[in-house]
Amino acid sequence: MMRWLGDYPINPSPYQHTMRITQITDLHVGEPGETAYGADMRANFLKILAETKKLNPNYLVITGDLCYDTGVRSIYAWMKIQLDALQIPYDVIAGNHDEPRLLAEVFGRQADLHDTELYFAKNINDTPILFLDTTVGMMSEQQLTWLQQCLQSQYQAVTIFMHHPPLYASMPWMDARYPLLNRDAVQQILFAHPYPITVFCGHYHIDKTVQQRNVTMHITPSCFFQIDQHSEDFKIDHLSIALREIEIDGEALRHSVFYF
Repeated sequence: MMRWLGDYPINPSPYQHTMRITQITDLHVGEPGETAYGADMRANFLKILAETKKLNPNYLVITGDLCYDTGVRSIYAWMKIQLDALQIPYDVIAGNHDEPRLLAEVFGRQADLHDTELYFAKNINDTPILFLDTTVGMMSEQQLTWLQQCLQSQYQAVTIFMHHPPLYASMPWMDARYPLLNRDAVQQILFAHPYPITVFCGHYHIDKTVQQRNVTMHITPSCFFQIDQHSEDFKIDHLSIALREIEIDGEALRHSVFYF
C-alpha cells in the first residue's frame, strides 16, 4: 500500500527555504582492518562523514552498498553508531551488496520493509521524495505498482533516490554485466509521469548525468573506488572518494560532486 510520511522534520537553511542534502553511496565497508583494491573502506567511510559534517547539510542519504560483499549485522551496527554521532537526519537504502531485512532491523526501519524490499516515500519541505529498493538488481511487481501509485498521486516534480541507474548509462562494463534488469518496466512508469523526475543513484562508481524524456539521472561516485567508464573490461580509474551535495530551493535544484 502506498503511504506518504508527511512533512519530515528537517529544518531548511537559515533565512531561505533551501534544503541541502548530501548523498553518499557505494561505501563497501568491511570488517575491521579489511581492505580491497588498495582502499581502506572503514577509513574512507569515516573520512566522508567528516567531510559531510563540514558541509553541515540538512539531510544525508546513503544510496546502497553499505557493506563490502553482503549485509553483516556488526558492520551495519558500527556504521549506525558513526552516523548517529553526526547528529544530521539521515536515511539509508539498500544496494546489491546489502541485506534489506537486516538493514531495516539495525536502523529501525521495519515499518518501511515490504516483504524483502525496503522502500518508502517522504515529503520533505514540500518536495516529494521516493526511496526505492533494487537490491536484487530489479524491482518487484509489488514495488513497481507502489511506484506507479506514488507518481500518479503527485502533480509536480519528484525526486528519487535509488541504487541502480534506471537509464542506460553508456558504460560498457556495468551496463553489460550489472544493469537494472527490469529497466524497461521502470522506465515505462517514470516516463508516464507528466512532470520532471530527478534520480540520484550510485552502483556504477562513476560521476555521470543522463537525461531521457522527463527523467534526469545523476550517478554519484563511490566512497570505495571509481571505475573507468569507457573500458569494456573492469578497470579502476582512481581511488579518490566522493559525495554529492544537492540543494533544492522550490522548483530549483542544484548539485555538485566533491572528491577527496
